Amino acid sequence: MDSAMRPVDRNDRNWWRGATIYQIYPRSYQDSSGDGVGDLRGITRRLEHIARLGADAVWVSPFFKSPMLDFGYDVEDYCAVDPMFGADEDFDEVIARADELGLRVMIDLVFSHTASTHAWFQESRQSRDNPKADWYVWADPSPDGTVPNNWLSMFGGSAWHWDSRREQYYLHNFLSSQPDLNLHNPEVQEALLDVLRYWLKKGVGGFRLDVINFYFCDRYLRSNPPLPRELRNDSIAPSVNPYNHQLHLFDKNQPENIDFLRRLRAEMEPYGAAAVGEVGDAQKGLELMAEYTSGNDKVHMCYPFELLQPKRLTADSLEDTFHRMNRAAPDAWPCWAYSNHDTVRLPTRWKACDAALKNYAVLLMCLRGSACIYQGEELGLPEAEVAFEDIRDPYGKEFWPEFKGRDGARTPMVWENRPDGGFSTSEKPWLPVGQSHLPLAVSEQEGTAGSMLEHYRAAIRLRKDHPTLRHGAMDAMWTDGDLAQFMRLGTETIFCAFNLGAGDVTAHMPDGKWEAIGPDTGTAAPAKTVKLGPFGFCLARRA
Repeated sequence: MDSAMRPVDRNDRNWWRGATIYQIYPRSYQDSSGDGVGDLRGITRRLEHIARLGADAVWVSPFFKSPMLDFGYDVEDYCAVDPMFGADEDFDEVIARADELGLRVMIDLVFSHTASTHAWFQESRQSRDNPKADWYVWADPSPDGTVPNNWLSMFGGSAWHWDSRREQYYLHNFLSSQPDLNLHNPEVQEALLDVLRYWLKKGVGGFRLDVINFYFCDRYLRSNPPLPRELRNDSIAPSVNPYNHQLHLFDKNQPENIDFLRRLRAEMEPYGAAAVGEVGDAQKGLELMAEYTSGNDKVHMCYPFELLQPKRLTADSLEDTFHRMNRAAPDAWPCWAYSNHDTVRLPTRWKACDAALKNYAVLLMCLRGSACIYQGEELGLPEAEVAFEDIRDPYGKEFWPEFKGRDGARTPMVWENRPDGGFSTSEKPWLPVGQSHLPLAVSEQEGTAGSMLEHYRAAIRLRKDHPTLRHGAMDAMWTDGDLAQFMRLGTETIFCAFNLGAGDVTAHMPDGKWEAIGPDTGTAAPAKTVKLGPFGFCLARRA
Protein backbone atom coordinates (compact mmCIF):
# COMPACT_ATOMS: atom_id res chain seq x y z
CA MET A 1 0.00 0.00 0.00
CA ASP A 2 1.23 3.52 -0.84
CA SER A 3 2.63 5.14 2.30
CA ALA A 4 0.59 8.28 1.52
CA MET A 5 -2.67 6.37 1.99
CA ARG A 6 -4.32 6.77 5.36
CA PRO A 7 -7.48 5.25 6.84
CA VAL A 8 -10.67 7.28 6.56
CA ASP A 9 -10.89 10.16 9.02
CA ARG A 10 -14.39 9.80 10.48
CA ASN A 11 -14.11 13.19 12.18
CA ASP A 12 -13.88 15.06 8.87
CA ARG A 13 -17.50 16.09 8.21
CA ASN A 14 -16.60 18.24 5.20
CA TRP A 15 -14.66 15.55 3.34
CA TRP A 16 -17.05 15.83 0.40
CA ARG A 17 -16.26 19.46 -0.36
CA GLY A 18 -13.89 19.34 -3.30
CA ALA A 19 -13.65 15.55 -3.10
CA THR A 20 -12.77 13.39 -6.09
CA ILE A 21 -15.27 10.55 -6.44
CA TYR A 22 -14.59 7.51 -8.63
CA GLN A 23 -17.61 5.73 -10.11
CA ILE A 24 -17.59 1.94 -10.31
CA TYR A 25 -20.06 0.14 -12.55
CA PRO A 26 -19.87 -3.20 -10.70
CA ARG A 27 -20.93 -5.46 -13.59
CA SER A 28 -17.90 -4.28 -15.55
CA TYR A 29 -15.16 -3.56 -13.03
CA GLN A 30 -13.64 -6.92 -12.05
CA ASP A 31 -15.02 -10.44 -12.14
CA SER A 32 -13.66 -12.61 -9.33
CA SER A 33 -15.85 -15.69 -9.90
CA GLY A 34 -15.36 -16.34 -13.62
CA ASP A 35 -19.03 -15.97 -14.56
CA GLY A 36 -18.39 -12.96 -16.81
CA VAL A 37 -19.99 -10.41 -14.49
CA GLY A 38 -18.09 -8.09 -12.16
CA ASP A 39 -18.74 -8.49 -8.45
CA LEU A 40 -18.06 -7.11 -4.98
CA ARG A 41 -14.98 -9.23 -4.38
CA GLY A 42 -13.61 -7.92 -7.64
CA ILE A 43 -14.17 -4.37 -6.41
CA THR A 44 -12.30 -5.12 -3.18
CA ARG A 45 -9.40 -6.50 -5.21
CA ARG A 46 -9.12 -3.35 -7.31
CA LEU A 47 -9.72 -0.64 -4.70
CA GLU A 48 -6.02 0.07 -4.41
CA HIS A 49 -6.02 1.29 -8.03
CA ILE A 50 -8.55 3.95 -7.04
CA ALA A 51 -6.67 4.90 -3.90
CA ARG A 52 -3.42 5.27 -5.89
CA LEU A 53 -5.27 7.47 -8.35
CA GLY A 54 -5.88 9.83 -5.41
CA ALA A 55 -9.67 9.60 -5.14
CA ASP A 56 -11.43 10.33 -1.87
CA ALA A 57 -14.48 8.13 -2.39
CA VAL A 58 -15.98 5.49 -4.64
CA TRP A 59 -19.53 5.54 -5.93
CA VAL A 60 -20.73 1.99 -6.53
CA SER A 61 -23.66 1.67 -8.94
CA PRO A 62 -26.50 -0.62 -7.74
CA PHE A 63 -25.64 -4.10 -6.53
CA PHE A 64 -29.00 -4.78 -4.85
CA LYS A 65 -31.25 -7.72 -5.58
CA SER A 66 -32.90 -7.03 -8.93
CA PRO A 67 -34.42 -8.69 -12.00
CA MET A 68 -31.74 -6.73 -13.89
CA LEU A 69 -34.02 -5.50 -16.66
CA ASP A 70 -32.30 -2.13 -16.19
CA PHE A 71 -29.17 -3.68 -14.71
CA GLY A 72 -29.76 -2.86 -11.06
CA TYR A 73 -31.65 0.41 -11.41
CA ASP A 74 -34.78 -1.72 -10.99
CA VAL A 75 -34.49 -2.64 -7.31
CA GLU A 76 -36.34 -5.63 -5.89
CA ASP A 77 -34.87 -5.42 -2.38
CA TYR A 78 -33.04 -2.28 -1.23
CA CYS A 79 -31.30 -4.08 1.65
CA ALA A 80 -30.07 -7.25 -0.04
CA VAL A 81 -27.03 -7.89 -2.24
CA ASP A 82 -27.95 -9.59 -5.49
CA PRO A 83 -26.30 -13.05 -5.58
CA MET A 84 -24.79 -12.07 -8.94
CA PHE A 85 -22.53 -9.66 -7.05
CA GLY A 86 -21.89 -11.80 -3.97
CA ALA A 87 -23.19 -11.79 -0.42
CA ASP A 88 -23.73 -9.25 2.34
CA GLU A 89 -20.34 -10.06 3.87
CA ASP A 90 -18.68 -9.28 0.54
CA PHE A 91 -20.01 -5.74 0.77
CA ASP A 92 -18.70 -5.54 4.34
CA GLU A 93 -15.28 -6.42 2.93
CA VAL A 94 -15.55 -3.60 0.40
CA ILE A 95 -16.24 -1.16 3.25
CA ALA A 96 -13.40 -2.51 5.39
CA ARG A 97 -10.79 -2.44 2.61
CA ALA A 98 -11.89 0.99 1.42
CA ASP A 99 -11.57 2.32 4.96
CA GLU A 100 -7.97 1.03 5.15
CA LEU A 101 -7.16 2.81 1.91
CA GLY A 102 -8.73 6.11 2.93
CA LEU A 103 -11.73 5.74 0.61
CA ARG A 104 -15.33 6.33 1.54
CA VAL A 105 -17.92 4.12 -0.14
CA MET A 106 -20.98 5.82 -1.62
CA ILE A 107 -23.80 3.59 -2.85
CA ASP A 108 -26.42 4.28 -5.50
CA LEU A 109 -29.96 4.58 -4.12
CA VAL A 110 -32.89 4.56 -6.53
CA PHE A 111 -35.77 6.16 -4.65
CA SER A 112 -38.01 7.33 -7.49
CA HIS A 113 -39.08 3.83 -8.53
CA THR A 114 -38.65 0.12 -7.80
CA ALA A 115 -38.74 -3.06 -9.84
CA SER A 116 -42.23 -4.41 -10.53
CA THR A 117 -41.09 -7.53 -8.66
CA HIS A 118 -40.56 -5.56 -5.42
CA ALA A 119 -42.79 -6.83 -2.60
CA TRP A 120 -44.21 -3.32 -2.17
CA PHE A 121 -45.51 -3.22 -5.72
CA GLN A 122 -46.72 -6.80 -5.67
CA GLU A 123 -48.95 -5.88 -2.74
CA SER A 124 -49.96 -2.50 -4.15
CA ARG A 125 -51.25 -3.95 -7.41
CA GLN A 126 -53.52 -6.50 -5.73
CA SER A 127 -56.36 -4.09 -5.03
CA ARG A 128 -57.29 -0.46 -4.54
CA ASP A 129 -57.70 -0.80 -0.78
CA ASN A 130 -54.76 -2.86 0.52
CA PRO A 131 -52.24 -1.35 2.98
CA LYS A 132 -49.85 -0.39 0.16
CA ALA A 133 -52.49 0.55 -2.41
CA ASP A 134 -51.27 4.16 -2.43
CA TRP A 135 -47.53 3.42 -2.38
CA TYR A 136 -47.22 3.88 -6.15
CA VAL A 137 -48.63 6.42 -8.60
CA TRP A 138 -51.94 4.95 -9.80
CA ALA A 139 -54.57 6.70 -11.90
CA ASP A 140 -57.92 5.88 -13.48
CA PRO A 141 -58.07 5.86 -17.26
CA SER A 142 -59.49 8.76 -19.21
CA PRO A 143 -63.21 8.36 -20.08
CA ASP A 144 -62.28 6.73 -23.38
CA GLY A 145 -59.94 4.25 -21.66
CA THR A 146 -56.75 5.94 -22.75
CA VAL A 147 -53.88 7.05 -20.51
CA PRO A 148 -54.51 9.66 -17.79
CA ASN A 149 -52.32 12.35 -19.36
CA ASN A 150 -49.60 12.93 -21.94
CA TRP A 151 -46.54 12.09 -19.82
CA LEU A 152 -43.83 10.18 -21.67
CA SER A 153 -41.34 7.57 -20.53
CA MET A 154 -37.65 8.36 -20.83
CA PHE A 155 -37.28 4.97 -22.50
CA GLY A 156 -39.92 5.62 -25.16
CA GLY A 157 -43.72 5.72 -25.39
CA SER A 158 -46.26 6.60 -22.73
CA ALA A 159 -45.22 6.78 -19.08
CA TRP A 160 -48.39 4.87 -18.14
CA HIS A 161 -48.95 1.11 -18.10
CA TRP A 162 -52.30 -0.62 -17.71
CA ASP A 163 -52.74 -3.04 -14.81
CA SER A 164 -55.74 -5.38 -15.22
CA ARG A 165 -56.00 -6.26 -11.51
CA ARG A 166 -56.78 -2.73 -10.40
CA GLU A 167 -58.10 -1.60 -13.77
CA GLN A 168 -55.88 1.44 -13.45
CA TYR A 169 -52.71 2.77 -14.98
CA TYR A 170 -49.47 3.07 -13.04
CA LEU A 171 -46.74 5.60 -13.75
CA HIS A 172 -43.28 4.54 -14.96
CA ASN A 173 -40.84 7.26 -15.99
CA PHE A 174 -38.49 4.59 -17.31
CA LEU A 175 -39.26 0.93 -18.17
CA SER A 176 -42.79 -0.36 -17.62
CA SER A 177 -41.16 -2.79 -15.16
CA GLN A 178 -40.04 0.21 -13.05
CA PRO A 179 -43.20 1.60 -11.41
CA ASP A 180 -42.86 5.00 -9.77
CA LEU A 181 -43.22 5.29 -6.02
CA ASN A 182 -45.72 7.77 -4.60
CA LEU A 183 -43.62 9.95 -2.31
CA HIS A 184 -46.64 12.07 -1.52
CA ASN A 185 -47.48 9.19 0.85
CA PRO A 186 -45.67 9.71 4.20
CA GLU A 187 -45.39 5.94 4.68
CA VAL A 188 -43.36 5.67 1.48
CA GLN A 189 -41.01 8.41 2.63
CA GLU A 190 -40.50 6.67 5.96
CA ALA A 191 -39.82 3.32 4.26
CA LEU A 192 -37.17 4.96 2.08
CA LEU A 193 -35.59 6.66 5.07
CA ASP A 194 -35.40 3.22 6.72
CA VAL A 195 -33.37 2.05 3.72
CA LEU A 196 -31.04 5.02 4.15
CA ARG A 197 -30.63 4.23 7.87
CA TYR A 198 -29.85 0.59 7.13
CA TRP A 199 -26.91 1.45 4.91
CA LEU A 200 -25.66 4.22 7.17
CA LYS A 201 -25.43 1.69 9.99
CA LYS A 202 -23.51 -0.62 7.65
CA GLY A 203 -20.84 2.07 7.41
CA VAL A 204 -21.34 3.65 4.00
CA GLY A 205 -19.88 7.12 3.62
CA GLY A 206 -22.62 8.50 1.43
CA PHE A 207 -25.01 8.06 -1.43
CA ARG A 208 -25.49 8.83 -5.08
CA LEU A 209 -29.20 9.55 -5.43
CA ASP A 210 -30.55 8.49 -8.81
CA VAL A 211 -32.79 10.96 -10.72
CA ILE A 212 -33.30 13.04 -7.61
CA ASN A 213 -35.71 15.45 -9.31
CA PHE A 214 -38.11 12.61 -10.25
CA TYR A 215 -39.11 11.83 -6.65
CA PHE A 216 -42.44 13.68 -6.84
CA CYS A 217 -44.91 14.22 -9.65
CA ASP A 218 -47.79 16.67 -9.77
CA ARG A 219 -50.59 15.65 -7.39
CA TYR A 220 -53.20 16.51 -10.01
CA LEU A 221 -51.45 14.68 -12.86
CA ARG A 222 -51.69 17.66 -15.19
CA SER A 223 -50.38 17.17 -18.73
CA ASN A 224 -47.09 18.74 -19.76
CA PRO A 225 -47.12 21.56 -22.32
CA PRO A 226 -45.24 21.12 -25.61
CA LEU A 227 -41.69 22.39 -25.90
CA PRO A 228 -40.99 24.55 -28.97
CA ARG A 229 -38.65 22.85 -31.42
CA GLU A 230 -36.02 25.56 -31.11
CA LEU A 231 -35.71 24.89 -27.36
CA ARG A 232 -35.26 21.13 -27.60
CA ASN A 233 -31.90 19.55 -26.88
CA ASP A 234 -30.59 16.03 -26.43
CA SER A 235 -28.65 16.46 -23.19
CA ILE A 236 -31.01 14.16 -21.24
CA ALA A 237 -32.54 11.96 -23.93
CA PRO A 238 -31.32 11.20 -27.46
CA SER A 239 -32.71 13.42 -30.21
CA VAL A 240 -34.84 10.59 -31.62
CA ASN A 241 -36.75 10.31 -28.33
CA PRO A 242 -40.11 12.17 -28.23
CA TYR A 243 -39.41 12.83 -24.53
CA ASN A 244 -37.60 15.94 -25.80
CA HIS A 245 -40.86 17.34 -27.23
CA GLN A 246 -42.30 18.29 -23.83
CA LEU A 247 -41.62 20.92 -21.21
CA HIS A 248 -41.58 18.68 -18.15
CA LEU A 249 -43.45 20.89 -15.74
CA PHE A 250 -45.56 18.29 -14.00
CA ASP A 251 -43.99 14.82 -14.21
CA LYS A 252 -40.93 15.87 -12.15
CA ASN A 253 -39.23 18.88 -10.44
CA GLN A 254 -42.04 19.39 -7.92
CA PRO A 255 -41.64 21.75 -4.93
CA GLU A 256 -42.51 19.00 -2.42
CA ASN A 257 -39.11 17.51 -3.16
CA ILE A 258 -37.33 20.11 -1.05
CA ASP A 259 -38.75 18.95 2.29
CA PHE A 260 -37.90 15.33 1.55
CA LEU A 261 -34.32 16.28 0.68
CA ARG A 262 -34.09 18.01 4.04
CA ARG A 263 -35.21 14.79 5.74
CA LEU A 264 -32.54 12.84 3.88
CA ARG A 265 -29.85 15.33 4.93
CA ALA A 266 -30.93 15.20 8.56
CA GLU A 267 -30.52 11.41 8.62
CA MET A 268 -27.01 11.61 7.17
CA GLU A 269 -25.64 14.37 9.38
CA PRO A 270 -24.92 12.28 12.53
CA TYR A 271 -22.86 9.87 10.44
CA GLY A 272 -20.86 12.48 8.53
CA ALA A 273 -22.20 10.96 5.32
CA ALA A 274 -22.81 12.95 2.15
CA ALA A 275 -24.98 12.61 -0.92
CA VAL A 276 -24.63 13.60 -4.55
CA GLY A 277 -27.86 13.84 -6.49
CA GLU A 278 -28.40 13.29 -10.19
CA VAL A 279 -30.49 16.10 -11.66
CA GLY A 280 -31.95 14.99 -14.97
CA ASP A 281 -33.53 17.97 -16.70
CA ALA A 282 -32.70 19.55 -20.05
CA GLN A 283 -34.32 22.93 -19.38
CA LYS A 284 -33.41 23.89 -15.81
CA GLY A 285 -31.08 21.23 -14.44
CA LEU A 286 -28.45 23.74 -13.35
CA GLU A 287 -30.98 25.85 -11.49
CA LEU A 288 -32.40 22.75 -9.77
CA MET A 289 -28.90 21.72 -8.75
CA ALA A 290 -28.38 25.13 -7.21
CA GLU A 291 -31.71 24.98 -5.40
CA TYR A 292 -31.16 21.46 -4.09
CA THR A 293 -27.65 22.13 -2.72
CA SER A 294 -28.04 25.66 -1.34
CA GLY A 295 -28.41 26.48 2.32
CA ASN A 296 -26.51 23.48 3.79
CA ASP A 297 -29.74 21.72 4.71
CA LYS A 298 -30.61 19.72 1.60
CA VAL A 299 -28.41 17.53 -0.60
CA HIS A 300 -24.70 18.11 -0.17
CA MET A 301 -23.96 18.24 -3.91
CA CYS A 302 -25.56 17.47 -7.25
CA TYR A 303 -24.18 16.90 -10.69
CA PRO A 304 -25.83 18.81 -13.49
CA PHE A 305 -25.51 17.80 -17.13
CA GLU A 306 -23.63 20.84 -18.43
CA LEU A 307 -20.34 18.90 -18.74
CA LEU A 308 -22.16 15.74 -19.86
CA GLN A 309 -23.57 17.42 -22.95
CA PRO A 310 -23.14 15.87 -26.41
CA LYS A 311 -21.58 19.10 -27.67
CA ARG A 312 -17.94 19.87 -26.92
CA LEU A 313 -17.21 22.23 -24.08
CA THR A 314 -16.41 25.80 -25.10
CA ALA A 315 -15.14 28.74 -23.11
CA ASP A 316 -18.43 30.56 -23.62
CA SER A 317 -20.55 27.61 -22.48
CA LEU A 318 -18.35 27.16 -19.40
CA GLU A 319 -18.66 30.84 -18.51
CA ASP A 320 -22.43 30.72 -19.02
CA THR A 321 -22.69 27.66 -16.76
CA PHE A 322 -20.99 29.37 -13.85
CA HIS A 323 -22.88 32.61 -14.43
CA ARG A 324 -26.23 30.80 -14.29
CA MET A 325 -25.22 28.78 -11.26
CA ASN A 326 -24.02 31.82 -9.30
CA ARG A 327 -27.17 33.72 -10.22
CA ALA A 328 -29.37 30.85 -8.99
CA ALA A 329 -27.53 30.25 -5.70
CA PRO A 330 -23.98 31.45 -4.97
CA ASP A 331 -23.53 28.82 -2.25
CA ALA A 332 -24.60 25.88 -4.44
CA TRP A 333 -22.16 22.99 -4.54
CA PRO A 334 -21.87 21.13 -7.85
CA CYS A 335 -20.20 17.81 -8.48
CA TRP A 336 -18.76 18.07 -11.98
CA ALA A 337 -18.50 15.05 -14.26
CA TYR A 338 -17.64 14.48 -17.90
CA SER A 339 -18.70 10.84 -18.00
CA ASN A 340 -20.81 8.17 -16.35
CA HIS A 341 -22.52 4.89 -17.18
CA ASP A 342 -25.32 6.69 -19.06
CA THR A 343 -23.27 8.82 -21.48
CA VAL A 344 -21.08 8.22 -24.51
CA ARG A 345 -17.48 8.19 -23.31
CA LEU A 346 -15.76 11.56 -23.44
CA PRO A 347 -13.10 10.99 -26.16
CA THR A 348 -15.81 9.86 -28.58
CA ARG A 349 -18.54 12.27 -27.53
CA TRP A 350 -16.37 15.36 -27.91
CA LYS A 351 -13.99 13.88 -30.50
CA ALA A 352 -11.21 14.76 -28.08
CA CYS A 353 -7.50 14.15 -28.70
CA ASP A 354 -5.14 13.25 -25.84
CA ALA A 355 -4.12 16.90 -25.37
CA ALA A 356 -7.76 17.89 -24.97
CA LEU A 357 -8.43 15.04 -22.51
CA LYS A 358 -5.47 16.11 -20.39
CA ASN A 359 -6.72 19.70 -20.47
CA TYR A 360 -10.19 18.59 -19.34
CA ALA A 361 -8.73 16.50 -16.51
CA VAL A 362 -6.87 19.48 -15.04
CA LEU A 363 -9.83 21.80 -15.60
CA LEU A 364 -12.07 19.41 -13.64
CA MET A 365 -9.67 19.63 -10.71
CA CYS A 366 -9.58 23.43 -10.84
CA LEU A 367 -13.31 24.16 -10.91
CA ARG A 368 -15.11 25.06 -7.71
CA GLY A 369 -17.06 22.01 -6.58
CA SER A 370 -16.42 18.29 -6.28
CA ALA A 371 -15.45 16.00 -9.14
CA CYS A 372 -16.58 12.61 -10.35
CA ILE A 373 -14.54 10.29 -12.59
CA TYR A 374 -16.08 7.27 -14.31
CA GLN A 375 -14.12 4.03 -14.44
CA GLY A 376 -11.81 3.98 -17.45
CA GLU A 377 -11.90 7.75 -17.85
CA GLU A 378 -8.46 7.88 -16.25
CA LEU A 379 -7.24 5.66 -19.10
CA GLY A 380 -8.71 7.80 -21.86
CA LEU A 381 -11.01 5.00 -23.01
CA PRO A 382 -13.19 5.87 -26.03
CA GLU A 383 -16.69 4.51 -26.56
CA ALA A 384 -16.53 0.80 -27.39
CA GLU A 385 -18.21 -0.58 -30.49
CA VAL A 386 -20.87 -3.12 -29.50
CA ALA A 387 -22.63 -5.14 -32.19
CA PHE A 388 -26.42 -5.17 -32.13
CA GLU A 389 -26.49 -8.86 -31.21
CA ASP A 390 -24.39 -8.08 -28.11
CA ILE A 391 -26.49 -5.10 -26.97
CA ARG A 392 -27.98 -5.59 -23.51
CA ASP A 393 -29.34 -2.11 -22.82
CA PRO A 394 -33.14 -1.88 -23.37
CA TYR A 395 -32.72 1.80 -24.18
CA GLY A 396 -30.41 0.94 -27.06
CA LYS A 397 -32.68 -1.80 -28.36
CA GLU A 398 -35.61 0.63 -28.44
CA PHE A 399 -33.89 3.38 -30.45
CA TRP A 400 -31.33 1.40 -32.51
CA PRO A 401 -29.56 2.31 -34.76
CA GLU A 402 -29.93 6.10 -34.41
CA PHE A 403 -29.14 5.68 -30.70
CA LYS A 404 -27.05 2.65 -29.79
CA GLY A 405 -27.73 2.75 -26.09
CA ARG A 406 -25.36 2.93 -23.17
CA ASP A 407 -23.48 -0.35 -23.50
CA GLY A 408 -20.54 1.27 -25.32
CA ALA A 409 -19.67 3.05 -22.07
CA ARG A 410 -20.30 -0.04 -19.92
CA THR A 411 -17.92 -2.59 -21.42
CA PRO A 412 -15.45 -4.24 -19.02
CA MET A 413 -12.57 -2.33 -17.50
CA VAL A 414 -9.21 -3.17 -19.09
CA TRP A 415 -6.54 -4.04 -16.57
CA GLU A 416 -4.14 -5.90 -18.85
CA ASN A 417 -3.32 -5.87 -22.56
CA ARG A 418 -4.71 -9.30 -23.38
CA PRO A 419 -7.97 -10.38 -25.06
CA ASP A 420 -9.98 -10.59 -21.82
CA GLY A 421 -8.53 -7.31 -20.55
CA GLY A 422 -7.76 -8.98 -17.22
CA PHE A 423 -11.45 -8.57 -16.40
CA SER A 424 -12.71 -12.15 -16.36
CA THR A 425 -11.71 -15.73 -17.12
CA SER A 426 -15.13 -16.28 -18.73
CA GLU A 427 -15.12 -16.98 -22.46
CA LYS A 428 -18.11 -14.66 -22.86
CA PRO A 429 -18.39 -11.76 -20.38
CA TRP A 430 -21.74 -10.01 -20.04
CA LEU A 431 -20.51 -7.40 -22.55
CA PRO A 432 -17.54 -7.93 -24.85
CA VAL A 433 -14.22 -6.40 -23.89
CA GLY A 434 -13.47 -3.45 -26.17
CA GLN A 435 -10.49 -4.67 -28.17
CA SER A 436 -9.55 -1.09 -29.07
CA HIS A 437 -9.20 -0.48 -25.31
CA LEU A 438 -6.46 -3.06 -24.75
CA PRO A 439 -3.48 -0.81 -25.68
CA LEU A 440 -4.83 1.63 -23.06
CA ALA A 441 -4.98 -0.96 -20.26
CA VAL A 442 -3.73 -0.09 -16.77
CA SER A 443 -0.73 -2.39 -17.25
CA GLU A 444 0.33 -0.38 -20.33
CA GLN A 445 0.03 3.03 -18.67
CA GLU A 446 1.23 2.27 -15.16
CA GLY A 447 4.46 4.18 -14.50
CA THR A 448 4.68 5.43 -18.09
CA ALA A 449 5.59 9.12 -18.19
CA GLY A 450 3.04 11.15 -20.11
CA SER A 451 0.36 8.43 -20.03
CA MET A 452 -3.25 9.42 -19.37
CA LEU A 453 -3.26 7.44 -16.12
CA GLU A 454 -0.20 9.19 -14.75
CA HIS A 455 -1.60 12.53 -15.88
CA TYR A 456 -4.84 11.93 -13.97
CA ARG A 457 -2.86 11.03 -10.88
CA ALA A 458 -0.90 14.27 -11.21
CA ALA A 459 -4.07 16.32 -11.74
CA ILE A 460 -5.75 14.88 -8.66
CA ARG A 461 -2.57 15.34 -6.65
CA LEU A 462 -2.54 18.99 -7.74
CA ARG A 463 -5.97 19.44 -6.13
CA LYS A 464 -4.79 17.80 -2.91
CA ASP A 465 -1.55 19.79 -2.80
CA HIS A 466 -3.47 23.06 -3.11
CA PRO A 467 -6.47 23.14 -0.75
CA THR A 468 -7.62 26.37 -2.39
CA LEU A 469 -8.55 24.33 -5.46
CA ARG A 470 -10.58 22.02 -3.26
CA HIS A 471 -12.28 24.40 -0.87
CA GLY A 472 -11.60 27.94 -2.03
CA ALA A 473 -13.80 30.53 -3.68
CA MET A 474 -13.87 31.04 -7.42
CA ASP A 475 -13.62 34.50 -8.90
CA ALA A 476 -15.68 35.39 -11.94
CA MET A 477 -14.60 33.68 -15.14
CA TRP A 478 -13.58 35.75 -18.14
CA THR A 479 -13.23 34.45 -21.66
CA ASP A 480 -11.72 35.45 -24.98
CA GLY A 481 -12.55 33.13 -27.85
CA ASP A 482 -11.41 29.66 -26.80
CA LEU A 483 -9.61 30.99 -23.73
CA ALA A 484 -11.25 30.60 -20.29
CA GLN A 485 -9.57 32.23 -17.28
CA PHE A 486 -10.50 32.43 -13.61
CA MET A 487 -8.99 32.79 -10.15
CA ARG A 488 -9.30 30.48 -7.15
CA LEU A 489 -9.10 32.31 -3.83
CA GLY A 490 -8.26 30.85 -0.43
CA THR A 491 -5.08 30.31 1.56
CA GLU A 492 -3.36 31.17 -1.71
CA THR A 493 -4.39 32.84 -4.96
CA ILE A 494 -4.28 30.63 -8.04
CA PHE A 495 -4.67 31.82 -11.62
CA CYS A 496 -6.09 29.30 -14.10
CA ALA A 497 -6.09 29.64 -17.88
CA PHE A 498 -7.38 26.97 -20.26
CA ASN A 499 -7.34 26.93 -24.04
CA LEU A 500 -10.45 24.94 -24.97
CA GLY A 501 -9.76 25.05 -28.70
CA ALA A 502 -7.42 23.67 -31.33
CA GLY A 503 -5.71 26.99 -32.14
CA ASP A 504 -3.20 29.16 -30.28
CA VAL A 505 -4.35 31.69 -27.68
CA THR A 506 -2.61 34.17 -25.41
CA ALA A 507 -3.33 34.40 -21.69
CA HIS A 508 -2.51 37.60 -19.82
CA MET A 509 -1.37 37.18 -16.24
CA PRO A 510 -2.85 39.54 -13.65
CA ASP A 511 -0.52 42.06 -12.05
CA GLY A 512 1.90 40.66 -9.51
CA LYS A 513 4.55 37.97 -9.22
CA TRP A 514 3.48 34.43 -10.09
CA GLU A 515 5.01 30.96 -10.07
CA ALA A 516 3.76 28.09 -12.21
CA ILE A 517 2.23 25.01 -10.61
CA GLY A 518 0.60 21.80 -11.71
CA PRO A 519 1.08 19.04 -14.26
CA ASP A 520 3.15 19.85 -17.35
CA THR A 521 3.73 23.49 -16.35
CA GLY A 522 7.15 23.29 -14.73
CA THR A 523 8.21 25.51 -11.85
CA ALA A 524 9.61 28.61 -13.52
CA ALA A 525 7.77 31.86 -13.00
CA PRO A 526 5.54 32.48 -16.03
CA ALA A 527 5.90 35.55 -18.17
CA LYS A 528 3.33 38.33 -18.08
CA THR A 529 1.94 36.97 -21.34
CA VAL A 530 1.64 33.21 -21.82
CA LYS A 531 1.05 31.64 -25.22
CA LEU A 532 -1.03 28.48 -25.01
CA GLY A 533 -1.02 26.01 -27.86
CA PRO A 534 -3.99 23.80 -28.77
CA PHE A 535 -5.67 22.69 -25.54
CA GLY A 536 -2.84 24.12 -23.50
CA PHE A 537 -3.29 25.41 -19.96
CA CYS A 538 -1.44 27.49 -17.42
CA LEU A 539 -1.76 27.41 -13.63
CA ALA A 540 0.11 29.81 -11.39
CA ARG A 541 -0.03 30.94 -7.79
CA ARG A 542 0.74 34.38 -6.51
CA ALA A 543 4.26 34.35 -5.09
